[in-house]
Amino acid sequence: MSPLGRAGAATEPWERTGWLMWVPWLVFLAFPVIAALDEPTTARTVGGLVGTAVFAVVYVLGATVGGAMWGDPGRRGAVYLAVLTAVTLASSAAIGLEVLSFTPFLVAFGTFALPRPACWWWTGVVLAATLATQVLVGPSIGYLFLDFTLVAVAAGVAAGRLASERGEAWSAAQHELTVSGERERVARDVHDVLGHSLTVVSVKAQLAERLVDADPERAKAELVEIQALTRQALAEVRATVGGLRAARLDDEVAAAGRALAAAGVGARLPGDLDVLDPRRRTVAAWAVREAVTNVVRHSGATTCTVDLGPDGLVVTDDGCGPPRVDGNGLRGLRERVAASGGALSVDGVPGGGTRLEVRW
Repeated sequence: MSPLGRAGAATEPWERTGWLMWVPWLVFLAFPVIAALDEPTTARTVGGLVGTAVFAVVYVLGATVGGAMWGDPGRRGAVYLAVLTAVTLASSAAIGLEVLSFTPFLVAFGTFALPRPACWWWTGVVLAATLATQVLVGPSIGYLFLDFTLVAVAAGVAAGRLASERGEAWSAAQHELTVSGERERVARDVHDVLGHSLTVVSVKAQLAERLVDADPERAKAELVEIQALTRQALAEVRATVGGLRAARLDDEVAAAGRALAAAGVGARLPGDLDVLDPRRRTVAAWAVREAVTNVVRHSGATTCTVDLGPDGLVVTDDGCGPPRVDGNGLRGLRERVAASGGALSVDGVPGGGTRLEVRW
């Protein structure tokens, strides 16, 4: 049921006003009040009025402040229900069979306050007890209206209970899907950010190692750039975890040029980035990052070309060819592209190499 009983505060606006569905039904307690006023003795009249008032107060508290109707069904709901039942039995000494006017409230309260299947057993017991009391104590055609009302209430609240549970199950499933989607987003973004950054850092570290004796000043420059890359990667990971990471196409093209140069791969990069639809540039930036990372890390290529068009981009290299199965990076990129309404293809190039294409 709703978190009201667990946390002490409703999490949805309708839960804060849920009492409006229950309290208006108290108007039907006018029947036992009228019956009490018609009693021949003052004691019976006072007893009937007090019993009805106590019943109403306990019912309202259970449905609102106590949260028995909106919290997890269990012990608390059973306690309120037990008090209501005791008040009903005690009031029967004052107003007799008119106390049966309490039974629809008992059915409704029990259906929501008790766990399954006890709530269904409770409804059956109340219905059976009501009919048996009418037959044994005072059979009368006048109770047919109450019987129909009681059955209607039982059916209505049972349907409400089931609908409520189905709604909560659906909400829980939606929450799980949201959490799962967020986990996948973070995993995908962290992979893309770290995969690219660590690949470039590794290449530059190897370059610095080779240059440390031959060209110390160049080696120092590479080490300084490695420090800058690691700081940038840390900032990007933090932004990714916080949901603030958004790739920029111009930044990724510039980074691709630096990464390819460090790996000794000749690069032909687009000069005009405005040719691509602005709505597609974020996904295109991720595509450039993933494609170039794979070129540097896996392809053994000597050249890499990035072409942009109005409806997509193509990244080609002259390396060893496409992978036989998608890795985590390509799977994540396919998800990004599909979510944006595009299609991703990775194919071989005649004579050797790989062609990655994204089209919208």
